[in-house]
Amino acid sequence: MMTKLSNLFYTFLNMAASTQKLGINLIRVAILIIFVWIGGLKFYNYEAEGIVPFVANSPFMSFFYTKSAPEYKEYKLKEGEFNEAKHQWHVENNTYGFSHGLGILIMVIGILTFLGIFSPKIGLVGAGLAIIMTIGTLSFLVTTPEVWVPDLGSGEHGFPLLTGAGRLVIKDTAIIAGAIVLLSDCAQRILKQKR
Repeated sequence: MMTKLSNLFYTFLNMAASTQKLGINLIRVAILIIFVWIGGLKFYNYEAEGIVPFVANSPFMSFFYTKSAPEYKEYKLKEGEFNEAKHQWHVENNTYGFSHGLGILIMVIGILTFLGIFSPKIGLVGAGLAIIMTIGTLSFLVTTPEVWVPDLGSGEHGFPLLTGAGRLVIKDTAIIAGAIVLLSDCAQRILKQKR
């Protein structure tokens, strides 16, 4: 009985060991789906308005907007809400224009990363850009106050208590880990071609 269980276990281990290439390509597919979907959402006003706190507080991106950081708090909209005056503020702020450009960039990164299945050089560029983008996203944990639960009287606030926005940011730790695996895979394949 123990021998059969042992044989089954080693059969499983052999099968699991042979799935590495599949797993790497599934990371590429996952990044494609996530980046194309999120990039596509950047063309909807509610999504463009939702990223304003991140962009406005970022020392690397705030220059894309015409209004200064604290001002946006007066013009927040709930997802699906419309208010003409607030909408006009976002038009003047370049909220929508920046979001559209960012959406295109995010989709391109996802596609380049996915194409690493067929071309390690293209995949290397995509994985490198995905790493840079996720580092930028993770920087929001430092620059954006809205990622942490505010002190509203319950006694539960600040680090490590993430808001919904913060929970969306922290998931990029998994994306950056996957992108590093893809970068390594592409680099290894390029080096093998040189030999």
